[in-house]
Amino acid sequence: MAIMALNPLARVPKPHLHFSLSIPHRSSSSSSFSPQSILNPSRRRRAASFMASASLYHKELAAAKKAASLAARLCQTVQKAILVSDVQSKADKSPVTVADYGSQAVVSLVLKMELPSESFSLVAEEDSGDLCNDGGQDTLKRITKLVNDTLSMDGTYNITVSEEDVLAAIDSGKSEGGPSGQHWVLDPIDGTKGFLRGDQYAIALALLDEGKVVLGVLACPNLPLGSIGNPDKDASQNQTGCLFSAKIGCGTDMQLLNGSTPNRIHVTTIENPADASIFESYEAAHSQHDLSSSIAQKLGVRAPPVRIDSQAKYGALARGDGAIYLRFPRPGYREKIWDHAAGCIVVSEAGGVATDAAGNDLDFSKGRYLDLDTGIVVTNKKLMPSLLNAVQDALKEKIQNAALL
Repeated sequence: MAIMALNPLARVPKPHLHFSLSIPHRSSSSSSFSPQSILNPSRRRRAASFMASASLYHKELAAAKKAASLAARLCQTVQKAILVSDVQSKADKSPVTVADYGSQAVVSLVLKMELPSESFSLVAEEDSGDLCNDGGQDTLKRITKLVNDTLSMDGTYNITVSEEDVLAAIDSGKSEGGPSGQHWVLDPIDGTKGFLRGDQYAIALALLDEGKVVLGVLACPNLPLGSIGNPDKDASQNQTGCLFSAKIGCGTDMQLLNGSTPNRIHVTTIENPADASIFESYEAAHSQHDLSSSIAQKLGVRAPPVRIDSQAKYGALARGDGAIYLRFPRPGYREKIWDHAAGCIVVSEAGGVATDAAGNDLDFSKGRYLDLDTGIVVTNKKLMPSLLNAVQDALKEKIQNAALL
């Protein structure tokens, strides 16, 4: 039977789900009838629960995939121009500013067009304040052109947006989120330094419903389709650009950004910490590498850490490239919800666990920031107990050493 490739940029119709039971004919010689001959009650409840999950948030997930994919196109256009001009060698950060604003505008516009009947709330990183100043007019013109070019490439939307439309779309991201209602959560470019280097970055989009993350999408334009944990043995390394998508109760899928059949992915099943590999932030300012090293030693991890930018780490962990992700920002830093919401559900629906350093679930219902203990740890369910023990031991040791100074 032929399988049609799914394009994340295409409109996805709402599925019609059918569930029927064929009841066998009861003969006259039967003295009793067992429900198990149809489907036992527990299996029936599981089937009904799965069908409900499959239909719930279906159109929202389709819209999120389309929005993130189009935003990724815009970012790829800007990044190619950066690499050609070698803007990294200059102190010019305007290209990443253009991509950041443009990505946020595209996501906001697409979500509103794909879900016109729903109330719209977006918690996002950027606002248009700087673009409204006298010095921001040229940048705004560049952003508006990029947004229009990106939307026209899709072929779905026959519209032209104005500079005022772009400003309004960007400022849609001023929501504070919270425990009530639905809120989209967006990081338009997660990993701006990686973006500037031509390395890893992600467009990270999630949906909160009553304070819970119910779906998430990670568009990772530079992430290879094959494992980054063992690139020499993977023939798919020459294919880049991954789209991860997850919906509560329905697992995590991965496909190529330019459209392919989604494949179900799972975290690694490694149980021995010595066999694990650890992901951490590329930038030392984003995580305490010395603390991660101490934790690795206590676990007996033999492999060197893999350092990459952005929530691409969550996607790579969800498909089993590595076993552990550690993030321990410097004291005083407050984690924002857009830095983790999409990645968290991508990992958890793939069978993983994300908690703070004390083992508490990450709470995205408190507004724009995460209130958590010390840092974030992510791994599979079997490794988590030993990982949390090692984290606590390393933190205590760090405090004791600091007291001796």
